[in-house]
Amino acid sequence: MQKIKSLMTRQGSKSPQDSFHDLSPIENFRIPTKEELRDLREKATDPQAQQELINSIEDVYFSNDSFDIVKYELEKLPPVLSLQDVEEYRDKLKQQQAAVSKKVADLILEKQPSYVKELERVTSLQTSLQLASVICTNGRRHLNTAKEGFTQASLGLLANQRKRQQLIGLLKSLRTIKTLQRTDVRLSEMLEEEDYPGAIQLCLECQKAASTFKHYSCISELNSKLQDTLEQIEEQLDVALSKICKNFDFAHYTKVQQAYRLLGKTQTAMDQLHMHFTQAIHNTVFQVVLGYVELCAGNTDTKFQKLPYKDLCTHITSDSYIPCLTDLCKALWEVMLSYFRTMEWHEKYECEISPSASDINNGAEESNFDRNYIKKKLEHGLSRIWQDVQLKVKTYLLGTDMSNFKYDDFIFVLDIISRLMQVGEEFCGSKSEVLQESIRKQSVNYFKNYHRTRLEELRMFLENETWELCPVKSSFSILQLHEFKCLGQSRSPSMSPSKQCSSADSATVSLFEQFTNGGNPFEMQAAIKDDEAEDVLAANGYESDELEKSAYQDYDSDSDVPEELKRDYVDEQTGDAPAKSVSRETLKSRKRSDYSLNKVNAPILTNTTLNVIRLVGKYMQMMTMLKPIAFDVIHCMSQLFDYYMYAVYTFFGRNDAFESTGLGLSSSRLRTTLNRIQESLIDLELSGENTASLVSSEERKEKVPSPHLSQLVNLASSGTLYGLAERVVATESLVFLAEQFEFLQTHLDSVMPAAKKPFLQQFYSQTVSTASELRKPIYWIVAAKAIDYEQLLLLMTNVKWDVKEIMSQHNVYVDALLKEFEQFNKKLSELSKHVRIPLAVSNILWEHCIRLANRTLVEGYANVKKCSNEGRALMQLDFQQFLMKLEKLTDIRPIPDKEFVETYIKAYYLTENDMERWIKEHREYSTKQLTNLVNVCLGSHINKKARQKLLAAIDDNDRPKR
Repeated sequence: MQKIKSLMTRQGSKSPQDSFHDLSPIENFRIPTKEELRDLREKATDPQAQQELINSIEDVYFSNDSFDIVKYELEKLPPVLSLQDVEEYRDKLKQQQAAVSKKVADLILEKQPSYVKELERVTSLQTSLQLASVICTNGRRHLNTAKEGFTQASLGLLANQRKRQQLIGLLKSLRTIKTLQRTDVRLSEMLEEEDYPGAIQLCLECQKAASTFKHYSCISELNSKLQDTLEQIEEQLDVALSKICKNFDFAHYTKVQQAYRLLGKTQTAMDQLHMHFTQAIHNTVFQVVLGYVELCAGNTDTKFQKLPYKDLCTHITSDSYIPCLTDLCKALWEVMLSYFRTMEWHEKYECEISPSASDINNGAEESNFDRNYIKKKLEHGLSRIWQDVQLKVKTYLLGTDMSNFKYDDFIFVLDIISRLMQVGEEFCGSKSEVLQESIRKQSVNYFKNYHRTRLEELRMFLENETWELCPVKSSFSILQLHEFKCLGQSRSPSMSPSKQCSSADSATVSLFEQFTNGGNPFEMQAAIKDDEAEDVLAANGYESDELEKSAYQDYDSDSDVPEELKRDYVDEQTGDAPAKSVSRETLKSRKRSDYSLNKVNAPILTNTTLNVIRLVGKYMQMMTMLKPIAFDVIHCMSQLFDYYMYAVYTFFGRNDAFESTGLGLSSSRLRTTLNRIQESLIDLELSGENTASLVSSEERKEKVPSPHLSQLVNLASSGTLYGLAERVVATESLVFLAEQFEFLQTHLDSVMPAAKKPFLQQFYSQTVSTASELRKPIYWIVAAKAIDYEQLLLLMTNVKWDVKEIMSQHNVYVDALLKEFEQFNKKLSELSKHVRIPLAVSNILWEHCIRLANRTLVEGYANVKKCSNEGRALMQLDFQQFLMKLEKLTDIRPIPDKEFVETYIKAYYLTENDMERWIKEHREYSTKQLTNLVNVCLGSHINKKARQKLLAAIDDNDRPKR
């Protein structure tokens, strides 16, 4: 079989049939003829039987070519030949030969396409070899020509030029490699110069160059080193980014952003920036508080550094609390200002950065996506950063009990927190609920303690008050007091134009824009406290108006008075006399009822009143800075007024004997108000007054004992009109205080929560407005004692009213009464030299005295036992004489209770029927007075039955009164 295969290989492109003729005789013997092959193909055979025949062939037939088949078969023949055996063996061999031949033919036919294809390749190869032979022949011919046409020197020059070109390229590569090797030095210099974009640009260019020369072994090491350098630049860039959080620098931040853009990590930079801001807030507050704690502790013990921030805040002492809080807010302001300026940079200057290659390649769409991401990230970060600031300050605020702080210190804390909340509102529009709640807790705690102490102090002031006039300037206004500076800045004429401009500017410019180039809003506190000193007290109580005093005192000798004080009026600020001045004649021609000494419009108030006003100002400062406790503050302010009013009433107006006269001196509204104050504010048990109700200890904490009048105040001396000066000062100071509360109503209403406004309205309508009503009961006591009404009654009993002729001369009791009024007028004039008596006060005093005198006259007429018509005419004469003289003493018109007397006198002329109707219509007279009319006027003219009828009508009138 191997021979057949080798034979097929040697025959080339001959067909299998043609190749049979080229075989040797022996080989031809082995291969069947065409007819046999055709017979074999045509003859149907069993493939399995054929395979068995092939398998039955001995292995030796498949050996190498040197094997002699004929010899082998001959040697196998037995010694004794049998024709039949030989023929059988021959037939067997033929069958094996036929099976092999058929198998070979099948294989030949099967491989014929491959044979043809291979033959074609051989032909193609032969053609290529022939072409190569032609090329080689031509090349040799050209070489021979070159060899003959060129000299050896020319070829040498060409070789050297080629070598030179190669060396130039090598030198250029070596120089590039040398530059790359020195890049790390330049990168370090650029990083020291903070030229991050240049360093990154250089590093990226080096990496690009290194990739070009990566076939050099030294460059592969440099490439990894450049990658490490790039990572190192990123780390330094992150450190540079963290510096932005405390002190924003425009140029520095621009470089950092350019560097991150070159790296293609703008979003990563923004995430890192927010993390740095959060860390900066934590580190800043911790370092500030730690510094003060270590300073107060007096050592640098490391135990404080290991404490959490919350525990660290509890170690702050009260002395260092405010400086630490101020520095804390200053430091946090720097962080927030840096964030604000970062946002401002992204809004205004981000587009001015030259776009990087990545931006150009990736297109504007990706760049816009980055900008939108940064914008949203920054806007979201506003509330996050402010929340962190609030929580840190809240922890600090609640770490110390401020209930025992001084008022100014606590107000300072409130002012700082108020300013911080203003910063928060401008920073992110936050209402700072966390800060408000924390400061509200501290304020409520502090304010309850503070108010309780102030009430006790007020009681002490009232009990030591001698009710003397506190000399203030005629131009005095509560806006001049330090405590009300915040109210007066917008309308105070003394405010400088520069301050007005600055305040107007600050109203429109936010704090971040105002302090963007330097300064700190928390440094303004010291400047506020060092404002100009207030100047409200008058020099010696008279300011510069000595002339007015001399006009009332007829003080002509003014040789010792300085020349500038001899002018009609001297301006306090400039010392110049105005064009229009008050002359002596004008002063003398003023109404005599207005007992003024020095300043017509000077407020009447005491030191205690001034202290209460200052307290109100302090309360308002606290309320303005912390609106959540506005109701608590206003409620406490109302208690200050209530207590002052109750004290004035208790000291000067409480007199049950006079209140029982039924003259309506105290209105029902006033009595209700005083009862409410007593029930809600006065601790009656401590005051020594009996009370049936048991009050809990919690409620008693909110109450104050009733004050007691100072023993230095004498209200029983007739020479001082029973303490009229003290009564005027006390009452008018209360009225002045009420006027100041009225002045503040609009401001209080603006800060009062809507749900609590009814309380404020009720306080003003039922309490503040009733202050002036206390004048009646207080001055009634003076009026009741100033005139000797008992002496008047005694003189009237000695008069005979049953005269028979009409008299032309009035009775003596009229002159005595008028003399009393003249004495009263004189005492008022003397008193006015020490205390100005306002027109309203003098009018009330005169009204009370005249009213009491008229009622005494009616009472005297009611005591008459006998009276004739001439006697009734005498009564009218006496009363008209009294009125005529009285009108010269007072300007009050009409005379109070004039009709009360005249109507009673005229009733003497009534008939029986008219009298009955008159009695029913006039219930203002007492039963005794009406009974006297019936008995004296009609007694002799009517019968007993008619008299009984009139007395019964009188009794009916009296029944409702009882």
